[in-house]
Amino acid sequence: MSTGKTRTQADTSGVFQNRRSALRIMGSLIGLVKPLLHVMLAAILFGTTGYLCAIFLTILAGQVVVHGLLTGAAGMSVPVKHMWLVFTPVKTILTGMLLLAVLRGILHYAEQYCNHFIAFKLLAIIRHRIFAALRKLCPAKLEGRDRGDLISLITTDIELLEVFYAHTISPIAIATLTSLIMVLFIGNYHWMAGLLAASAYLLVGAVIPVWNGRRGGERGMEFRTGFGELNSFVLDSLRGLDETIRYGQGDRRKEQLSQRSKELADMQEALSRMEGSQRSFTNLTILAASFGMLALTVWLYAGGEMGFEGILTCTIAMMGSFGPTVALSSLSNNLNQTLASGERVLSLLEETPMTEEIPGEEDARERKQEFAGAEAKDVTFAYEEDVILEHCSLKWKPGRITGIHGASGSGKSTLLKLLMRFWDVKEGSVSVDGEDVRKLPTKCLRSMESYVTQETHLFHDSIANNIAIAKPGASGEEIIEAAKKASVHDFIRSLPKGYDTEVGELGDTLSGGEKQRIGIARAFLHDTDLILLDEPTSNLDSLNEGMILKSLKESAQKKTVVLVSHRASTMQIADVVYEMESGRLS
Repeated sequence: MSTGKTRTQADTSGVFQNRRSALRIMGSLIGLVKPLLHVMLAAILFGTTGYLCAIFLTILAGQVVVHGLLTGAAGMSVPVKHMWLVFTPVKTILTGMLLLAVLRGILHYAEQYCNHFIAFKLLAIIRHRIFAALRKLCPAKLEGRDRGDLISLITTDIELLEVFYAHTISPIAIATLTSLIMVLFIGNYHWMAGLLAASAYLLVGAVIPVWNGRRGGERGMEFRTGFGELNSFVLDSLRGLDETIRYGQGDRRKEQLSQRSKELADMQEALSRMEGSQRSFTNLTILAASFGMLALTVWLYAGGEMGFEGILTCTIAMMGSFGPTVALSSLSNNLNQTLASGERVLSLLEETPMTEEIPGEEDARERKQEFAGAEAKDVTFAYEEDVILEHCSLKWKPGRITGIHGASGSGKSTLLKLLMRFWDVKEGSVSVDGEDVRKLPTKCLRSMESYVTQETHLFHDSIANNIAIAKPGASGEEIIEAAKKASVHDFIRSLPKGYDTEVGELGDTLSGGEKQRIGIARAFLHDTDLILLDEPTSNLDSLNEGMILKSLKESAQKKTVVLVSHRASTMQIADVVYEMESGRLS
């Protein structure tokens, strides 16, 4: 009978497959800016004003030339539409240029400061939300999920969103406002010139980026997914170094890594080619629009519909005002990957847990009544179509050790996970202390139970802190007492730093049996009414198993203990033993 792990993995592996449109992704990401909207508006104001300063700096330089032609050419008749140029001293124009240059630098800095302030603030908010989402999805939705892919999402995918918040949202608004102002300015000389400017801005800032985004959207998602898969492969390879060396699989693993890296490099090369072609189209459009403006204004001048200064002013304005739209167009080069990252982040944030937490701050220790034990009543449970438990009923009476014996995959561990409410039953009910676990506040339920799993996870910290996670603020004496009950105190004392010894990443410096005893020490320290033990002695020798079972028997006189094991020897301390086979009890 399957344990359900493979089924859970199948449930979650496709979470990023349903790709939404780029506009929907951007809309959802922009929605996160609401707490910092005032800073965003300031960035847009600074950015728009700053670009206008840069554009009109070149326009004023052209006005100096126009002014010289109008006032310095004796006897030369030049048609003029804007007479203010004749009466504006060159010194005043040069002073304005200097002022615009200074303002451009100040405003550009202010815009960048605001944008990056928003980006880093929002990245911190998103990280908090991601970890909160992971906590809610855990453990059912995350069991079987690629850890490397999750690490890629938490690190590189979130970091890529900095490009969106710092270099995408405000540039879109800035390009729109700046282009609108320039269309009005150029259109003031002639409506046809304004129409040409509007068409050029629209083509460079919208049409080309949308075209590039559509053709590269899928490749961007493939690249981000492939990057996550490569992270998973590397992490898996590092964890399995011993097995790789032991069975001579180094060359094969190396070849697989090279192949995955080459596939990722090919995806990156394809994206780079798209970036190059997009940049070429953009530059070609800008060049055509600039010469087009020159030709149009000369034609209008020849027809007497535009003054001489209009030729120079409109052409310079056209050539010098593509900065905001070019910045917007360049975004599409990296925007495909950024939106793919946004899709992955949003998909995780929107994912619903298999079991919703029940709110409430009640602690089990505050409950006055005597603990009433636990019960599974006509429970049926399945992972998708894979039935694990079928019409299973069982009572765990208080003050007794109940053993559940059976082969691996028979559903023993699943029963404990239902007691912990990692999953909800399909049919029937599970109750603890007389209440259905689906109605008990989650915090209260977990404070009633101590759960020792088959594999004990140790954090990269000291042994004392690894034990103390079962009871925050526990004293040194309490930690030592729990370690003694778990028959691990003498071993810890033999270490150079004792309880302050660092266990290394994933507890690699300790044996499987030592890690398991630390896990049991956590259960003793947690000191709850209901103790769930899933193969608690599977990695222990007969001597340590006997010592721990003896401690369990002595410490659990007033506890309700559920002892799951495939070992017959472990069942010796149980008051009653049930046999489980294919999800049924006897």
